[in-house]
Amino acid sequence: MAMAREGEILAILVLFPMLLLLHSNTTQADSFIVGDLGWTANASVGTWPQGKTFFASDILVFNYDNQLYNVVVTNQVGYNSCTITTNSQVFESGHDRIHLVFGENYFMTGNPNNCQLGMKMAVTAEN
Repeated sequence: MAMAREGEILAILVLFPMLLLLHSNTTQADSFIVGDLGWTANASVGTWPQGKTFFASDILVFNYDNQLYNVVVTNQVGYNSCTITTNSQVFESGHDRIHLVFGENYFMTGNPNNCQLGMKMAVTAEN
């Protein structure tokens, strides 16, 4: 009887961690190429997020000609006015990978004319 009890305990000790691993809710960040073809003034980047679900830590990939464009991560004020605010972060590599944060994420080009013509987008990331 003692041997059976030890076997049950051993089975529980071995199987329980395996079951936890199987049932754990691990998430992996997804990557999305902004505009599908890239971040340009000619694309409808402002409407690109519509119909997509994003999560905090997902990665937006901005592909663009860095001689013509850049990407500015800004706040709602900067987004609405197409101005770079003191808290804005400017990316200029042409192949930027930007992690989303929970809530609203605002992106625009640093060129006010292109921004006002629609080269900006807001992305809501769920937790």
